[in-house]
Amino acid sequence: MSALFTPLKIKDVTLRNRLGMAPMCQYSSVDGVAQPWHMTHIGARAVGGAGLIIAEATAVTPDGRITPACAGLWNDAQVEALIPINAYAKSQGAVIGVQIAHAGRKGSSARPWDGGAHLKDDEGGWQTISPTDEVFDQDGTRLFKAPHAMSVAEIKAMQDAFVASTKRALAAGYELLELHGAHGYLLHSFFTPLVNTRTDQYGGDFEGRSRMMRETVEAVRKVWPERLPLAVRLSVTDWIDGGLTIDDNIQLMKVLRDLGVDMVDCSGGGATPAARASIGTRTADQVGLAAQMRKETGLITAAVGCIDTAAKAEGVIASGQADIALMARQFLRDPFAAMHFAQELGADAKSQVSIPVGHFVA
Repeated sequence: MSALFTPLKIKDVTLRNRLGMAPMCQYSSVDGVAQPWHMTHIGARAVGGAGLIIAEATAVTPDGRITPACAGLWNDAQVEALIPINAYAKSQGAVIGVQIAHAGRKGSSARPWDGGAHLKDDEGGWQTISPTDEVFDQDGTRLFKAPHAMSVAEIKAMQDAFVASTKRALAAGYELLELHGAHGYLLHSFFTPLVNTRTDQYGGDFEGRSRMMRETVEAVRKVWPERLPLAVRLSVTDWIDGGLTIDDNIQLMKVLRDLGVDMVDCSGGGATPAARASIGTRTADQVGLAAQMRKETGLITAAVGCIDTAAKAEGVIASGQADIALMARQFLRDPFAAMHFAQELGADAKSQVSIPVGHFVA
């Protein structure tokens, strides 16, 4: 029997298999509102058999977007657009989750196919925020503006924004909530010493640097139903000397586990330009780090990184390295990858989809 195609129960949610679609920015929203593109993007993977679909990084405030075309959950119009998309995904047997986020000092950028450069205010950009006023990249080709260093009052207001978006995520029909604490975005930038050089209660040692994440998780858990899983995506290493290590993140996840986090999504890098540059050569190592995280914390663990074949996905689960294998690019290439993997592994493909399996050709 295929380990990949066995169900997984997390709280009151049951995944039909252990293969999930990782969150991927689509840069196709209008004022944060989902468009027909999103119905196609999410719906196709649900029809194709994905057990878990985690929707793209979804901003908790307008200035939390990476680009002006990124998704949002800061108003009710955004909720209304998501309700039918999520209902359809669930009708096809998928568990639908969302990653809520704030881009921090990496926001106010152009879409990748428009060059990705930092947008000036007169180009549709905005003032970014961060634990400090240090620029993300002032030597490369994307030249970022200096962020505003957040005050304690602004930190508290941001935590309130995460709570408000959590309530909207529930109203939109999501069944799993993930906080984005990776890739140099706001929550990660508070935790990593590569960025956070504050000297107040939100900086300094582990206790101070982890405070933003700890307080945000605690606040979110109070309004996200106990019956539904709460996840955190981490850069489990910064891939650079002086940055976070797997041991730092294991320490953090033990604390977050006690605050009500059920699952850790193990990614890596992105805090600084140097850390970002190393991601492409180190991504495959994340699966082994996910295994270490799982062993040390006892949490349900999702591995992501260079998982693009049935054999690799099966190996991640069968070897006990992780509970869920997340894919990104492969799901873009093949929306029906889950069903095709089931056929390749000799699993019951019919049980993975809600429409006749004969409609598909492997």
